[in-house]
Amino acid sequence: MMPDSIDAILQLPQRKLVVAQNDVYLDKQVKNEIFILMVEESKGSAGGRAAGSGHRRVERIYGFACDGGICTKFFESGEQDKVDQFDIPYSAVAMDIRLSDGRPYVVQGIVDPDFVASYRSVISNLK
Repeated sequence: MMPDSIDAILQLPQRKLVVAQNDVYLDKQVKNEIFILMVEESKGSAGGRAAGSGHRRVERIYGFACDGGICTKFFESGEQDKVDQFDIPYSAVAMDIRLSDGRPYVVQGIVDPDFVASYRSVISNLK
């Protein structure tokens, strides 16, 4: 059973990349669109000797639309042929976010409206 709330997904121990339209403050009633890319750890990505060894593969993507303090999941896919159509933001950095209860939390991600728009168009082409 996969978690449905954005808070639960953000706190999963698995590596993830967050791509958001605006800063992620889930305790504020800010309109936002947030994508969460669940990253599959490939064997051998821990050592990191050779640059770029151990490819990052996204195995599942969630899309949430947040408005008025409520985040609704509008997209989820774990189908590899669909997931592969989303660009991975290699410029992701440590990002301070706030969960719905106001607790600070750090994720890897970027705030980039253009990235969000490109994800939106991928989704509309998947239908």
